[in-house]
Amino acid sequence: MEITADNRLKRLLVVGDRVLIKPKSPNDRTNSGLYLPATVQEKEQVQSGYIIKVGPGYPIPAPVEDEPWKETEEKVKYMPLQAQEGDLAIYLQRNAIELEYEGEKYLIVPQSAILLLERSENLFE
Repeated sequence: MEITADNRLKRLLVVGDRVLIKPKSPNDRTNSGLYLPATVQEKEQVQSGYIIKVGPGYPIPAPVEDEPWKETEEKVKYMPLQAQEGDLAIYLQRNAIELEYEGEKYLIVPQSAILLLERSENLFE
């Protein structure tokens, strides 16, 4: 499979209860028309962005069997996250980890730092 600009993010696997977010372009002006420097915008506690990838969720412990000699399959099960790819997330900036991947800015945010999700069925169509 060839890696293109369209599928380059498919190589990334988000771990656990984390979410990969592409931050929205912040407003660079106030309501009165004054331009704000980037440092002021980045220090706001609540930010928003689009969810690009979602981790598998919270791991669920396997039930303990009464017959320990029995061979069991050690397959980990997960409780899925509420967040889905394409959702608009409102999240706490202080819990976000910033990274740059192929020239683009992304954030890794734990599910617990997401305050609100806006889901639109036709967001990327």
